[in-house]
Amino acid sequence: MLLAFSVSPSGTPAEGSRPGDASVHDAVAAAVKIVRESGLPNQTDSMFTTIEGEWDEVFDVVKRATEAVGRYGSRVSLVIKADIRPGYSGELTAKVERLEEALADGSE
Repeated sequence: MLLAFSVSPSGTPAEGSRPGDASVHDAVAAAVKIVRESGLPNQTDSMFTTIEGEWDEVFDVVKRATEAVGRYGSRVSLVIKADIRPGYSGELTAKVERLEEALADGSE
């Protein structure tokens, strides 16, 4: 399974926020740290973090990352998109490699 998620806090911070700072980078860093420490293949870009693994292990990481972000506000927004394809692994990079090959070949 590939699972892309974005999590951010809102509301009154419980802890960890800088006064007057509307940025959520500290909260996102707390979530990404949990993802990276999980040992699951992962990739973070400016909008989402994508992780690859089995259903239970992926959702455990998302839950813990969401709980970490919750410390930075009274409310949490979580967006999830999943590609569930049993029997496949390594798709975090393989899907992009296939795309790049198609672009290099001039395929439409």
